[in-house]
Amino acid sequence: MTKVRFAPSPTGMLHVGNLRTALVNYLYARANGGQFMLRIDDTDTERSTKAYEDGIRADLQWMGMDWDCEDRQSDRISRYDDALQHLIDTGRAYPCYETAEELTLKRKAQLNAGRPPVYDRAALKLTDEQKQAYEAQGRKPHYRFRLADEEVTWTDLVRGDVAYHMSSLSDPVIIREDGRYIYTLASVVDDIDHEITTILRGEDHVTNSAAQIQLFEALGAKPPQMGHLALLAGADGEGLSKRLGSLSISELRENGMQAVAIASLLSRIGTSQPVTAFATMADVISGFDIANYGRATAKFDPAELQMINAKIIQSLSFSDVADQLAQDGITDEAFWLAVRGNLDVVSNAKIWWAVCHDDIDTIIEDKALCEAALTHLPEGDITPDMWKPWTKAISEATGAKGRGLFMPLRLALTGRDAGPEVAGLLPFIGRERIIARLSGDSA
Repeated sequence: MTKVRFAPSPTGMLHVGNLRTALVNYLYARANGGQFMLRIDDTDTERSTKAYEDGIRADLQWMGMDWDCEDRQSDRISRYDDALQHLIDTGRAYPCYETAEELTLKRKAQLNAGRPPVYDRAALKLTDEQKQAYEAQGRKPHYRFRLADEEVTWTDLVRGDVAYHMSSLSDPVIIREDGRYIYTLASVVDDIDHEITTILRGEDHVTNSAAQIQLFEALGAKPPQMGHLALLAGADGEGLSKRLGSLSISELRENGMQAVAIASLLSRIGTSQPVTAFATMADVISGFDIANYGRATAKFDPAELQMINAKIIQSLSFSDVADQLAQDGITDEAFWLAVRGNLDVVSNAKIWWAVCHDDIDTIIEDKALCEAALTHLPEGDITPDMWKPWTKAISEATGAKGRGLFMPLRLALTGRDAGPEVAGLLPFIGRERIIARLSGDSA
């Protein structure tokens, strides 16, 4: 069975970049009848917090991306200990005693000499006596994974055939001197134990994947399929920083973006398919194919998200938004149907509710036309159907047509020069306010 995982570190809010990674994994699992796993990568104990973890869970649930199983790295330290010992016993992991400052000096010297800053494996030459001397000084070792001097190849689900020669990479650190395991090893052990079949992540992990493929093999496991997605950029092509709070999922939600609008956009940018405003997550899943993703930079444009959001809002039924509208005291389905066509977020319905029911500053652009409107205001119930015969009578009485007829009426009745059809708003404004507003009173 296909099994993928989303493995966030609870060190910050979920943003569009890592949500896209989560979404692609989720869609891949659902499209292939597989499982979607949530794994909390919380080995960074200094920066990981429960609040961030709770936020990640809340964002995924709001998006409709339920997971089938879960685990967390902080509960699996003993498994990493076992894996590290296996690598030590087989000669694939070794202790190093250089400080961060010493390693920085080494890299600078290599660069100044025109050589690539690849770790020189000096620690492999240390004698037992030298190691004991370092530890007597209070130094604690970090451990590196010894890469085999060979080419690593795989067929990437996005990038096609990929090849990296390990001589161009430093032996990766797999455990810090303070005993904290690095993602490189912990993630591989987790993927083995959780039987992950496919790893989908950003292209910034390509070189990391090359090293991890050797780690899988060193631990006696077959590497999963790999797929590396082009990273997101802004509409201008510049890199999209995950630190931009305006692009956090929680803030997008607070700003009225619909979950399915976010999913619609993130599932299609970076693909050969046109962006579509899907109605449901099921529609997003049915339109997903990992083969459509390419290597071109995927551009995220907040303005495009707003347009998609507006399209979705304008097709929502009253039952879809009833709970949200009720928070603003709106319980009338007819009102929703009258205003939804001009909304880009649901919460803006309350603006038009206030226009209809509260006092407004009237704008009398054409006093004679407004007086004619009062004269010809139909008797009986105020309904949308009265708008056409009413405006016809006003036109015949004044000679006004087109914009010269409709704009003065809109300004007087709503105080605004654009918005929903005035006909649909009339029943909610009511006869008393219609008369007051056409008379130039604030009502």
